[in-house]
Order: sequence, then structure tokens, then C-alpha cells
Amino acid sequence: MEILLFAPHWGSNHLAPQDFIARAKDAGFDGVEMSLPLDDAERAHWCALIDQAGLRLIAQQWETVFHPQFESHREAYARYLRNACAAGPLFVNSHSGRDIYTPAQNLELLDLAASISADTGVPIYHEIHRARFSGHPMLTLPYLAARPQLQLTADLSHWCCACETLLEDQPHTLDTVLPCARHVHARVGHSEGPQVTDFRAPEWRAALEAHLAWWDRIVDLRRAAGASYASFTPEFGPAPYTSTLPYTQMPVSDAWELNVAMKDLLRARYA
Repeated sequence: MEILLFAPHWGSNHLAPQDFIARAKDAGFDGVEMSLPLDDAERAHWCALIDQAGLRLIAQQWETVFHPQFESHREAYARYLRNACAAGPLFVNSHSGRDIYTPAQNLELLDLAASISADTGVPIYHEIHRARFSGHPMLTLPYLAARPQLQLTADLSHWCCACETLLEDQPHTLDTVLPCARHVHARVGHSEGPQVTDFRAPEWRAALEAHLAWWDRIVDLRRAAGASYASFTPEFGPAPYTSTLPYTQMPVSDAWELNVAMKDLLRARYA
């Protein structure tokens, strides 16, 4: 089974398209994960550059965060998902629903995504993320029971923060959720936040080992299912995800450097 490692566009948004793609290529990533412009010509330009570099694409949908009212959110959700699918990506990673919506409303959105996926032939995976339908394990499990076919992007750093644990007290949740994971956001969280300052530092060893154990299980599950690949996006984010010093606001670590280091760790671990 192939291990595919993707560079996040998040944190490199200031770069010109060709510069970001060159940065990802030179660092040894297999592809990039990013949202795409709604303009057809701009989207096609990005896709052409990615293809010319020999990289793969995971398309993101997160922009619905700017549409808190359900009706406009649903409209934007369909528009951004169809735009992402139009790029012909490996799959779409979606920030779906809101924790402020009713279960019926969130199920409507999940069903809408399933319909768009069926129409376009592009898989859509729903990211575990705070403030979404999946923001906490006890929010998520009822949706998995109602829609067993749901496929997830595992970003368990969010649940560490939401639950104030490394999830050691809920193995039953992981037993239910990890088989649904199809993609991993390889960021290390801790009990008080979604991102450690530097996963290589000794003070974060327990958090790193917990995340690696979850990722190992996902890789094993994908291999047992006969999947042709398992995919990861190291996703340490820029400030304020990366902690900053008071007054100067200088970041205490470099998010891109952490993402490259995590890519190297995963490449060696799953070689």
C-alpha cells in the first residue's frame, strides 16, 4: 500500500501558485491539499501547475465557515463542494456542518455531500474539526450511527482539545471512528490545545505517541481493507495556531518546518 504525503496550502497562502507548488515539490511531498478559487480560469490554472509538477491534489472545502445562517450555508456548501469536485482531485476534504445546527440540519448537509459525490464520482471526506458536526466525539457518534457510510478525515488533535484528554478514557469511541477514517491530518494536539509547539520536544512525547498510535491503526485498517494508498497531510498551522511570544507576536516555531519534519517522520515510519 502506497503512503501519500500532502503539503498544506494553509500557511503558504501568501505565496504565488508556482512558488507554493515548487516549495511542496522540492520538500518531497507527493501532492498538495488546498481549497480552490471559484473562478473557472483560476482553478484551471492551479490544476495545470499541480499536474505539470507531477503532484496530486486533495481539494478542500472550508469556506462555509463564513456563512453561519443555515440557508446560506447550505447554498455555499453545495457551491464550494461542486467547485472542489470540478478540479478532479483525489478526493475532497470538507469542513461540514456546524455544532450550532440541529441534527436534522447537519444530516441534510451530509446527505447533500453524498449526492454531490455520487454525481461527480469524487469521494468527499468529512473532517473531524471543532465547531463542525464532528467537533466532539459525543456529537459525532450519532451521525455515524445514522449514516454508517460516512467517511472521515481524522484530525484527532481537535478532540484532544475538546475533551481535554489524549482520549485514553474512550477507547470505544476510537474503535468506532478509526475504521471510518480515509485521510489523516497529521497534527499533534494536546489536552489544552489543537497544536503542540514542536512535536519533537520531549515535553510532548506522550501526545506524539498517542497520535502515532492512532495513525498506525488507521494505516493497518486501510491495508486490511485492501486500499491502494493511505494519505496524510501534516497540518501544523501558522499563528495563532503556532504559539507566539507576548508583545512581539513572534512565532515560537516554524509551521512549514514542522510539516516537513512530520512528513519525514511518517515517510520513514511507514516505508
